Amino acid sequence: MHISQRVRLLTPALTLSVSARAKAMQNRGIDVCNFSAGRPEFDTPDHIKAAAQRALDEGKTKYGPVGGEPELREVIAHKLRTENGLAYTAENVAVNNGAKHALFNLMMVLLEPGDEVLIHAPYWLSFPEMVKLAGGVPVLIETDLASGYKFTPAELERAITPRTRLLIFNSPSNPSGAVFTPEEIRGIAKVIVDKKLLVVSDEIFEKIVYDGAEHVSIGSMSPEAFARTIVVSGFSKIYSMTGWRVGYMAGPVEIINAVISAQSHSTSNVCSFAQYGGVAAYTDERSSQCVEQMRQAYVQRRRAMMDLLADVPGLRCRMPEGTFYLFPYIGDTGMRSVEFCEALLESQKVAAVAGAVFGADDHIRLSFATDLEVIEKGMKRLASFVRSLS
Repeated sequence: MHISQRVRLLTPALTLSVSARAKAMQNRGIDVCNFSAGRPEFDTPDHIKAAAQRALDEGKTKYGPVGGEPELREVIAHKLRTENGLAYTAENVAVNNGAKHALFNLMMVLLEPGDEVLIHAPYWLSFPEMVKLAGGVPVLIETDLASGYKFTPAELERAITPRTRLLIFNSPSNPSGAVFTPEEIRGIAKVIVDKKLLVVSDEIFEKIVYDGAEHVSIGSMSPEAFARTIVVSGFSKIYSMTGWRVGYMAGPVEIINAVISAQSHSTSNVCSFAQYGGVAAYTDERSSQCVEQMRQAYVQRRRAMMDLLADVPGLRCRMPEGTFYLFPYIGDTGMRSVEFCEALLESQKVAAVAGAVFGADDHIRLSFATDLEVIEKGMKRLASFVRSLS
C-alpha cells in the first residue's frame, strides 16, 4: 500500500514510544524507573476538574465555536495582557487541541513549499517534522553544552536566507532547560524585526523556572516585535492537564482567522467542557498556589537528580533553568544516544529518551517530573550502567 512521501520522511516520535515501552514493561510487573515521560505526575488540581464537571452538568457537551469558547478566549487574552505584556484581545486568540495542535496549524497556514524555518537545536522533536509536513524546510541553529544551549542574534542573522519565513523560538526550552534572558531575547527580537520575519514563540513551560530565571515573551520587546509574534501555549505542563488537550495561540487577527478556517476542516472545536477547566486554571485564585506547590516539588527533584548525577562518571550536565528535564552529555562514554538508552533500559530498567530525536545524539533527556524515590533508585542504576561501560 502506498504511503505519501511527506509521511514516509517523518521521524517517529520516540519520546512516546520509549514511554509506551517502559509502561508495557511495568504492566508486566517489571520494576522500571521511567524518566522518559514528558508529563507531570501530579493530578490535575481539584478546582479545575470541578469546573469541567460543572460544565458537563450544565450541558456544555455540544459542538462549540471552532476558535474556542468565547469565555476562554477572553480569559486567555486577559492573561496575556496582564502577565506577559501582550496587548491581545479575544479576537487575537484561537483555542486548539493542545499546544502541539496549535503549532501544527500554524505551520500549515504560514508555510509555502520550500519556505525555510529556523529552529534552534537541540529542539523539541516535533518542530522540524511539522515544518516538513507543511512542505517547509527546517534549518537548524546549532547550540551546545558550552553555549548553554543558546544562540546569539549574530548566529540567527547568519542563518537567514531569502527563503527564511520564520523562527520557532522555545524558552524555557525542551529538552535543554535553557531560559533566555530578557537581554538575549531583546537582541533576537531586533533581528526578527530588522529582517521582517515571523516568530512562533512556544511558551508552554513559562511558569516552570528556577533560581531567579525570568520568562519574558519575545512579543513584549517592542510594538514591532509584537506585530511579528505568534505565542503558543496551553495548560498541560503547568497545570498538569496533559490529557485535556486544551492549548492555544495568540497573534495577528489575519493569522488567527486563517488557523480557525483550517481547523474548521480538520478537528473543528476543542472539547467543550474541557475548555471550562482552562477558564478555571486562569481565573481561580487557587491555581497560583497549586502551580507553586508543583514548582517547589520540581525544585527539590531537580536538585536531587543533579546531585545524584554528579556521582555518574563520564556524564556532564548543566543545571536547567526551566522545564522538568535534565539533558546530560554522554559523549565521553563513546556511545550514541539510541544505543545508550536501549542498553540502559534493557540492563538496568531505566527509561530515558535518546538525544538523537532532539538533534543532539551525544545527549539523553531525563525527566524529573516523578517522585524522589524513583529518582534516587533510577539514578543509582544509571551510575551502575555507566560504570559497567569502562
